[in-house]
Amino acid sequence: MNNVRPIRVMLIDDSALVRRVLAEVLRQHGFDVIAALQDPLLAQEFLKKDKPDVIVLDVEMPRMDGLTFLRQLMEQHAIPVVMCSTLTTTGAETTLTALELGAVAIVSKPTLGLKDFLQDEDSGLVQAVRSASRCNMRNLRQPRATLPAASAAPRPAPANPGTPRPLFGTSHKVVVIGVSTGGVQAIEQVLPRLPRDGPGMVIVQHMPAKFTAALSQRLNNLCAMEVREARHGDRVLPGVALIAPGGLHTRLVRSGAQYQVEVFEGPTVNHHRPSVDVLFRSAAANAGKNAIGVIMTGMGDDGARGLRELHQAGAHTIAQDEASSVVFGMAKEAIKLGAVSEVVPLADIAGQILRYGHQTSQGDSALRGGKPA
Repeated sequence: MNNVRPIRVMLIDDSALVRRVLAEVLRQHGFDVIAALQDPLLAQEFLKKDKPDVIVLDVEMPRMDGLTFLRQLMEQHAIPVVMCSTLTTTGAETTLTALELGAVAIVSKPTLGLKDFLQDEDSGLVQAVRSASRCNMRNLRQPRATLPAASAAPRPAPANPGTPRPLFGTSHKVVVIGVSTGGVQAIEQVLPRLPRDGPGMVIVQHMPAKFTAALSQRLNNLCAMEVREARHGDRVLPGVALIAPGGLHTRLVRSGAQYQVEVFEGPTVNHHRPSVDVLFRSAAANAGKNAIGVIMTGMGDDGARGLRELHQAGAHTIAQDEASSVVFGMAKEAIKLGAVSEVVPLADIAGQILRYGHQTSQGDSALRGGKPA
């Protein structure tokens, strides 16, 4: 007999249709929807009597907007929040602010076909609520990183032994990063610590379409490196971090001695598009020992097998540790597979990227991207 208590969920949305559909979908998957409320003021009264495991929260509502409620909630209760936001540019920017305030995940809410979308297993609603229930909320309250002096970068270490694939004509190191639940705040702890000429990188953050453009712009404003949403054919250059667009896969390819990205549609992989496994496997095939693979906070196992392929190809592979993770899922699975060279706290990841991502070529300056000095 299964005595596990179902995950208790509160819904806050001013649309009666949205509340009904969300509640129906969640109950079909075994969740206990204990309240479905039309605005945050009603939610505040409810929270005086009972507390859910997870709150699904809209952004724009009467009487009190979702961001104001979220800010107050994080000051009083450590309850995981999943933002349910429409697919608009304005909504994306607002929802990213919500993630900075302490929300743990985003579910995109289309204006048409809502029921079919939410019932689709790949829409992310059920996964987001389930992963939110397992979040370590203490790790969502870390202060944003500040950029250290360039002299603080460690010296490069010897190359990781393994079975490297033959690569000719390039000494560029390329960093590939996979992250999911809790990832926005985690990335904001890593990228601002990297110098303007840091190693080129490609990042998959599980996120719906439109949100990654806003995330890239926000990170670009915080970082010395240039951060932008990846476009098909973009070169991977020192000083540039490319964010895989939401809703599209991104893989690393070789063009002569250069690295580029391919951005493309295709079926979901591990219920995700973009998928970390797609990026990591392409890096194993096309960069091998010249790659550094990093897997961070997130639920599930996307990226674990791809990281193992990277490790087997001679890449140095890094996993975020459990103590600093919001959800210790993806990294845990990679560790189980023997895919990880080292396990480090979030605060140390930037330093390890600099250590192993040092450009060995002295002629790289002409190829660098990055922001103007």
